[in-house]
Amino acid sequence: MDELLYVIPANSSKEEVLKAVKDHPEIKFVSLVGVDMAGNDTDEKIPVRIFLKDIDEFYAGTAVQTDGSSVVLTGIATLNNAKVDMPVDPSVNWFVDYNMENYDEETGKPVGTLRIPSFLIHEGKRVDSRAVLADTLAYVKKELLALFKAHPQASGLESINGNEVTDIQFTSATELEFWVKTPLEEAAIEEMSASQVLQEQYWERTHGAVRTAMEQCLEVLDKYGFKVEMGHKEVGGLKAQIDENGHMTHVCEQLEIDWRFADALQAADNELFVRTIVREVFRAMGLEVNFKAKPMIGLAGNGEHTHIGMAAITKDGKLHNLFTADDQKKDFMSSIGYGALMGLLKNYEVINPFVSATNDSLNRLKPGFEAPVCVVTSLGHTPEIPSRNRTILAGLIRDLTNPYATRFELRACNPYTNTYLVLAAIYSSCLDGIKATITHTTAECLAEISKEAGEEGFYLEKDRAYRSEDDVFEDYTEEERTRLFGAPPATVWENMQNFENYPEKLAVITAGGALRDQIISAFRAGALTRWKTELVARIIPENRDIVRAAKEIKSDFVTDLDSYNWNKINGIRSYLAKDSIDEKSLFTLLINALNEGDFATASGLQVEMYDKIEELKGLYDSYVKNMI
Repeated sequence: MDELLYVIPANSSKEEVLKAVKDHPEIKFVSLVGVDMAGNDTDEKIPVRIFLKDIDEFYAGTAVQTDGSSVVLTGIATLNNAKVDMPVDPSVNWFVDYNMENYDEETGKPVGTLRIPSFLIHEGKRVDSRAVLADTLAYVKKELLALFKAHPQASGLESINGNEVTDIQFTSATELEFWVKTPLEEAAIEEMSASQVLQEQYWERTHGAVRTAMEQCLEVLDKYGFKVEMGHKEVGGLKAQIDENGHMTHVCEQLEIDWRFADALQAADNELFVRTIVREVFRAMGLEVNFKAKPMIGLAGNGEHTHIGMAAITKDGKLHNLFTADDQKKDFMSSIGYGALMGLLKNYEVINPFVSATNDSLNRLKPGFEAPVCVVTSLGHTPEIPSRNRTILAGLIRDLTNPYATRFELRACNPYTNTYLVLAAIYSSCLDGIKATITHTTAECLAEISKEAGEEGFYLEKDRAYRSEDDVFEDYTEEERTRLFGAPPATVWENMQNFENYPEKLAVITAGGALRDQIISAFRAGALTRWKTELVARIIPENRDIVRAAKEIKSDFVTDLDSYNWNKINGIRSYLAKDSIDEKSLFTLLINALNEGDFATASGLQVEMYDKIEELKGLYDSYVKNMI
């Protein structure tokens, strides 16, 4: 397998691309990868002979077209105006995806598909997620270079002369958490919950097929140049069993894979391809992989902590981390670092819709599972001791021995978050904060980010607090969290309403023109369509099955507690699912509200439905356990 071609490097010339493909006849197809507003990537099989013949048309975007029914570009590519062109993007790596189940007879090698990241163009405008990020980074870079010229000296970063800065680098990294299980295996929720609380799985040794698949993943990812840093077990899972043939059964455990950072656009592309590799390698071992944010209610969900960095290149060719202070034992960050972090926090209400755009994503963001629910950061008690507070939204990551390591970690993302749009919104917000702090000292910036709720500041909102070194879940009541850090959205509708509720913050992320109103509207409309459809077609039917499964248990020995519990259970069942002539059940009211477009009412009913279902499950569990 060492003879295979895994990567065509970024910025390769057409001649280099042609030579690489011709030298590897096992590459039979090319696939243009455009990413729509939902984060879905396109995939098709175009014979490589067509690509070789028409390579100029592929670069120009005229060789391949799709239509609005194939991608989520709601309100942009409509059925009566559906043509979408797909020009290739030569500025990033192109990966070769090999089918290990289909070998080429002539070469004896697996058949490969060259996956080429592309843009989506409608009516002459780029309308895809990749373009939004690429164009945003170009805008932020231009603004920062101008800012350095106007303010050559930044507090805490006196070692850099802004007039010497020639370029800006944006770096990012994501990590992948996922559940792996035997196909059709039913999860033992209660047993795994106990194992999770007892911390029996985290960093445990992997075994059998899971170990083999994990090791193969790390080896394959390294061949693609991802520079894997670690693979390990996460907090969720239970011990597998071994059948009479020595094969593992009842596999159900949570894993994580980490790899090296990259340029922001490349990092988002890498994430898509890593998911593909992981899924295929585990499938070859007879295992299912699930990347959902909360695949099993009551157990740890899958996060995807997203790391954000920013660096400057000066005329002498040196790279400087813009967040790192010259004296790391004196300052947590430079004034630019403070500004970037404060910009992220202040504008998070309009970043959050991109982070959590599905029912599944919001199911994960609940107190008690180390998932952040509050817009708050942690810096550390002193600059000499870096913080690792896992209860906050966005943390400052530092290494006193490595000035290049300073970055922010956004902990709310999940494997299906649209990383392109999230990074575009974040870097736009960081620019907003940097503009506010560029003329302030690090001491003034520290006071600003550390201010109490109700205290006036020069940038952050008066009635909010933004920093805590405490355990956000344990050291505050729910009322205190809401008062200090704001109320987190409970539904997709509530989250999408932030675009309307915070027009001044929306103006921050749309200032560059890439996240323009057309893109915001398309993203919002697509997210709400998926929210409504999933509730009607999946979530309500699944909850109806839960209601039907909560049946009365016939027994010769029934106590007054059993009768009381059953009457209460049956009352909830009827409230949720049983219509009468005069009264409609909660399920029916929710469906009607969604179909009528009354999303505000539907959002409230969804929250009530979740609460009632959890109450029903808890009561029925107690009821069953009391039967002998």
